[in-house]
Amino acid sequence: MRPDTQSLDSGSSEFLTTAELSSILKIPSGTLRQWRHRGFGPRGFALGSAVRYRRKVVEAWIAEQEAADRSSAA
Repeated sequence: MRPDTQSLDSGSSEFLTTAELSSILKIPSGTLRQWRHRGFGPRGFALGSAVRYRRKVVEAWIAEQEAADRSSAA
């Protein structure tokens, strides 16, 4: 399943919440929390008690996943 890249346009906020990223990637928030705990997925950071993801980091991570998928399929 491909993420909704239109939701990642530069006109949006620079930072994403876990719920926003969950909606964009169409995966449960719990999966993002598990990934973050395990050191997988786009790198997030704590901002006070909230976790945020930089939009550019998410875009780069998606591109890495696509490239890895293409290279493994070849």
